[in-house]
Amino acid sequence: MQETEYGGYYPGAIGKITEVHAVYYNEHWGFDVSFETQVGSELADFVMQFNETRDGLWVAKRNRMFAGSVAIDGRNAQVDGARLRWFIVVPVFQGLGIGKELISRAVEFCKHRRHPKVYLWTFEGLDTARFLYEQQNFRLCEEHHVDQWGQHIKEQKFELIL
Repeated sequence: MQETEYGGYYPGAIGKITEVHAVYYNEHWGFDVSFETQVGSELADFVMQFNETRDGLWVAKRNRMFAGSVAIDGRNAQVDGARLRWFIVVPVFQGLGIGKELISRAVEFCKHRRHPKVYLWTFEGLDTARFLYEQQNFRLCEEHHVDQWGQHIKEQKFELIL
């Protein structure tokens, strides 16, 4: 029986999370190099400023292979809310409950840390992820069209008031 392990940062995690995002969003959505560089840069900055009293990072591994990730950036939690970021499940591991578990851990962390709300930015078309967000009672609160990452997308903001 295969078990999924959930942990935090490990050497190589920044590169792996960045790689999986870059490959997935290029193959499925046509995102260009600006997406990969933004993910890598912002994720590296997050890890460098990581504070366990406000921030969280969860990495799922299945058979020692990277299976997914999610993070909570709590730097502005008391003003804007904690930001859920870098949520992804590698396609071969989708449908195993990993995404649901990652989102649950992130939301429970925010409740435990007494963050007043959690928000995330995504875009229209990621229906499985949206379903997982809505299962946790995130609600769509804003959307607009943008040209970024080499594409024209409808960006969406979801919020969860805790």
